[in-house]
Amino acid sequence: MRGFFFTLFGNIICNINIFFIKFKQTLNLLVMISVKPRKGNLLIAEPTITGDISFNRSVVLLADHNEDGSVGFILNKPLRYTLHDLIPEIAAGFKIYNGGPIEQDNLYFIHNIPQLISGSIEIAEGIYWGGNFEETKNLINQGKVTRNNIRFFLGYSGWDAQQLQNEVECHSWIISENDLRNKIIGKSSTDFWKEKIKQQGGDYLIWSNAPENPIYN
Repeated sequence: MRGFFFTLFGNIICNINIFFIKFKQTLNLLVMISVKPRKGNLLIAEPTITGDISFNRSVVLLADHNEDGSVGFILNKPLRYTLHDLIPEIAAGFKIYNGGPIEQDNLYFIHNIPQLISGSIEIAEGIYWGGNFEETKNLINQGKVTRNNIRFFLGYSGWDAQQLQNEVECHSWIISENDLRNKIIGKSSTDFWKEKIKQQGGDYLIWSNAPENPIYN
């Protein structure tokens, strides 16, 4: 009889644990669905994105987001080019980053000096997109702009209407506030993804130390 009660008690505890695990999973899903991307957010690639060369371990600044779609720039994928390589008349070796898979023949830039570059579009938190490029070239050549003020990209990342929200709900992206604000312009790309993943805590701490290619694990 005692064995029967121990077995029954064990089954009850097991069922309670299963209930709480499922409840937590459901709650996490509801939280994920309720989180909506906003202009100025950071998109952190989930560790499970391994087959996408562009977005694997990427951190994307969401430059625009509305009912028609979304635009962003990958912040942590430097290319082998410098600004001088692409535009010889600019005497500066600023790094060029892979902004995303769309229009990779075009050069884009973000900055935090709208008072110097006219025609800029504010993204959020003192971060601006584009502006008068002739002014920008002159400012760089005059030494009035540093790497902490501006970042250049080839291409951008884009999503159609509802596409990004669908990807978030499918656990492709983690939405994060940009706690660096306009200082993110000069943020080193080295280990940036790992830093943001560590901030998520929990099981993400394991992924932050995992090799980029799982076959090397």
